[in-house]
Formats: sequence, C-alpha cells, structure tokens
Amino acid sequence: MSSPTLRKARRLAAASLRPPMKLRLSQWAEQNIRLPAGTAVPGPLRLYAYQRGIADAITDPQYEKVSILKSARIGYSMLLSVAIANFVVNDPANVLSVFPTDEAASRFVVSDLEPMFAASPSLRNAFHADKSRKSRNRILAKRFPGGELRAVSAIPRHLDAHTSRIVIADEADRMEPTIEGSPLALAEKRTLTFRNRKILVGSTPRFTQTSFVIAAYNESDRRVYEVPCPGCGDHCEIEWKDIKWPPGEPHKAFWCTPCCGTVVEEDQKLDLVEKGRWRSTRPEVIGHAGFKVNALISPLPQATWAKIATEFLRCGKDPTLLQAFFNTIIGEGWDAAQGEGVDETALFNSREGFGLDAIPEDVLAIVCGVDVQHDRLEVTLVGYDRHGVAYVLAHQIIYGRWDDNETWADLDALLKTRWKHPLGGSIGVDAACVDSSDGTTMDRVYDFCFPRYRRKVMAIKGRAGNVPWIVAHAQRKRAGTLWQVGVDGIKGALFERLKAGGFYRFSEDLDLEFFEQLNGERLVEKRKMGVKVLEFVPVAGRRHEVLDCVVYAMAAHKTLNINWDQRASELRQEPQATPRPRVIESDWIKGMTG
Repeated sequence: MSSPTLRKARRLAAASLRPPMKLRLSQWAEQNIRLPAGTAVPGPLRLYAYQRGIADAITDPQYEKVSILKSARIGYSMLLSVAIANFVVNDPANVLSVFPTDEAASRFVVSDLEPMFAASPSLRNAFHADKSRKSRNRILAKRFPGGELRAVSAIPRHLDAHTSRIVIADEADRMEPTIEGSPLALAEKRTLTFRNRKILVGSTPRFTQTSFVIAAYNESDRRVYEVPCPGCGDHCEIEWKDIKWPPGEPHKAFWCTPCCGTVVEEDQKLDLVEKGRWRSTRPEVIGHAGFKVNALISPLPQATWAKIATEFLRCGKDPTLLQAFFNTIIGEGWDAAQGEGVDETALFNSREGFGLDAIPEDVLAIVCGVDVQHDRLEVTLVGYDRHGVAYVLAHQIIYGRWDDNETWADLDALLKTRWKHPLGGSIGVDAACVDSSDGTTMDRVYDFCFPRYRRKVMAIKGRAGNVPWIVAHAQRKRAGTLWQVGVDGIKGALFERLKAGGFYRFSEDLDLEFFEQLNGERLVEKRKMGVKVLEFVPVAGRRHEVLDCVVYAMAAHKTLNINWDQRASELRQEPQATPRPRVIESDWIKGMTG
C-alpha cells in the first residue's frame, strides 16, 4: 500500500499536468499528445479541423451529451483516446467505456489507448501500476489520481456494477439489446447522480430503423461539416451523391459542388476541409451536440475519393457489400426491407437444367447445410463459383430417427460422395454445417461432427442478433469445436440477394415446396424491453427447414479458403475415378474419424 507522502506526490504530479481551464481539449491534445510509431502519422498529434470541433464539444461544459454518427477512416479511435486522456489528466473522474464485446474493449485498450499513453511523456505515468490484479483486470481497469477507467462489454452485470461521471459508448449499433432494455440507457443510468456528467455515444450505423446512433443524432442539434466552395464561396456538405467520375474511371473521382457545380479535385480536399466549419441544423436543441462525419472529408490516404469510388464499384449489385459500404464508408444507415418476402413462383420458374448429375462448369466448390429433425435430416447442397454466385444443386431428405445409426451413416455417405465435373475430374463436399441447436439431438450431432472435423463437417448453433456469420465458439464442447452461426445476418443477406437477382441459381430438380419453405420467414420490427429490434418470424402455416439449410450452407461457404485457379486445374487433371460402392455402417462407432 502506498504511503500518504507518495499519494500526495502523485496528486501534485497529476495536477501539474493540468492546463488552465480556458485551454480547449484540441489545443491541449496537440501540445501534449504524441502518436506512437506504426500509426498513420506518428509523432506530435495534429488534429484535422473536423476532429477539433468534436474534441472541443466533448469537454465543453454546456454539452451533457455528444453523439457522433460516423463512418470508418476518420480517426475516431484516436479521438476516444484523446478524450480519455483528458478525463484522466485534466478532469479526473470515474470513466466507464462501453464496447459491444469484451474483445472489442481489450482491443481498444491494448491497440489504441496504451500505445498513445506510452508514446506521450505527459501521459506515460498517468495510470497507477497495480500488480495485485490479474493481467486482464489490469488491462480493462486502470486507476489514476481522482478516478478509475473501466472498459467493459455492454451487458447488464457489467453496466450495473459501476457508477461513473463519464460514460463513453463506442460502436453502439453493434451492441445487442439486453433483457433490461437498451444498453445505452443502462450505461447512462450510471451517471444520474452527477450534475456535471458527460455522455459520449459514437458508432457507424447499421439498420436505419433500429440504429442507436441515428436515434441519438436525431435528438441532438444535428451538426454537419461544411467546406467552402471554390467557385461561389458558399459552404456545402460533401455528400456521396455529389461525388462523380467519368464512366469506368473511378480513379478520376471528383466532387461536384451542389451550390454551383464547381468541379473540385482530390488535391484540393485537404485545404477545403481545414477551412471547413460545423453547422448546427437544429440550434434550438440545448445540451446535446451531434456530429455527422464520414470518410468523404477524411484526409487519410485510404479515404481518397478515388479509392472510395473504386470500392463502391467493387460492390456491384450485391446488397450485402453495398450495406457495408454505406454503413462504414458513407456513415449512413441501411433500410431493411421489412415484411417483404421473395416471389417464390418467379424463383420456381427460373430453375435451370443443372443438378448433381449435371454440375455447371463454373461450380468449383460444394457446401452443405443440414437441419436436424427428430424423424429426418434435411440436406441442401449448394455449389459456388469463384465470384460467389450460388448454384442450389439439390435438397434431399434422409428419413430416419435422430438416434438411429443408419440415419447418420446415410448422411456420412452423402458427404463422402463425389460427383462428375464437366472439367473432367470429380467434386465433393468441401464443408458442411450441421445444426445442433436442439437440446435433444445435440449430443448425437457432436458425436457425428467432432470426429469429422478434418473434413470440415462442423456442428453449429444458430444465434440471433448482430453476430458474425460463423465463428468458433469460445468454449470447446467435449473436446470438439462448436461453431456459432449468425442466422439473422445471413437471412438478411440471403433475402436481399434473392431480390436483387443474379446471386442465386436453382436446379430444375427443386420442387415448388422448396421455394415456399425458402420464403418461410419475414423480417419484422418489434419492440423488446422498450428497444426497437428487427427479427425474422415464421410465416403462418409454412415450414422453413429449407431456409435453415440454405443459411447453414452459406455459413459453410464463409469458411472456405480455396485457390480457385488451383481448384480448376485440379478438376481438369484429376482422372475419372470409378465410383465407390455405398457402404452403410450398421454399428455406431463414436470415435470413428470418417
């Protein structure tokens, strides 16, 4: 335990770092903070004009809340680190920094905050060394004279445990609603006892209908960043609709000003951004500053208009890629198509003359999704070409009880089958996802999948909400790997692609019921614990096993890491093999490797 003399010395040392109260955060930061080697611009910090406005609002006492609707590539993580440095050194208080996951919290502290503190002499000794705590606790909880910084994930048990004057929420739209409601509302409750509290909410948006950060920005004074037009002198916001380029030449992208049509080249952007200003579009709102900022005004090398235009063209018509582009680069929400299904009759009529007995030449990989029912296994086989176009080759049903060895032996035989490929060789299943969500059948699925892991036969469990398409579960199950599948995200992508057309092609062997089941759920907006959420719900009177199978196949495709040129070469060179006789195992061998 430190002595009173040592504690006093620390307080005096901390106080010596504090600037006069009249010094703005942007000024103090540029005088005291250095960015570490490995960052885009290492050395003494120099903020861009739009960053200065945000930084100064964070420490302006007239604003209780600051909301930032943002894209990537604008230097936001650095701004968060600067804000935390201010509260550690200049305005000590308990700081609660909230992230979507524990991993995100750790990544921010280790990759952004700690390197900046280590590179800046005025910050290097700001945190108390506390070797009595476990390593992870030292990373996510740091003490300093007058307060403590805690970086936590957005779950109730973390949010309820701490009272803080400062709350910082990063990537709010990646946070899941909790059983107690909005994680942002829970975090803000931790500040209610403080008259001088500060709440900072920032995020790239996701879906317009349910976005936390869009809702927060709409409640604010809604500031936009405007730059002077070189032609007429008016101040205008740089918006995506005004970025133009000659056909087929995105590297020549320019800004056409909306006020007078002046053409502004990329090399003029930095000077215009430095001369820009924030303008409130709702000045009547008091105490809540809101900022909308995206990569179009960022001077970073990866945010040139040419690079952004090129990225847009690479998205093509793929709605999944377009959503990511508008969310992360343009900083706009994506309108989810609620309550709309696909035209199943049109899909049925679009069937083509291919299947397992006539595989298209472009198909270079096959994946499989398996839905486990108590009296059968439903299996969808989907081929993919090198461009990501899916060819639904077949949907098969293996009848038999879930606990019958022969049921699983039939599935094993199907997954081992190789089909003749038009390039001359044969092709088999590259990856399969088998649903283990049913608690009754779960252990049997594990018994089947875990010994076949080297064949990429994966036991999976679907999870709703904003989670990756497929990721290994943090905890191993009975010495095997369980994979978590983000079913909502995949279903959203599937329906968007089906509506867009060109991303899915269907075998003539599929019947109308296949398409009815594929269209067996709808996306609807619901309210849970006072929070708006988007949720897929079954269509009354319809089964949806086909939809589940296709979703699992899409997850399996996400795990592939194939050199497409090499695969095509192998299919051309492989001699035609004599088909192996089908063998049905009569006894279940739990540890068989397949």
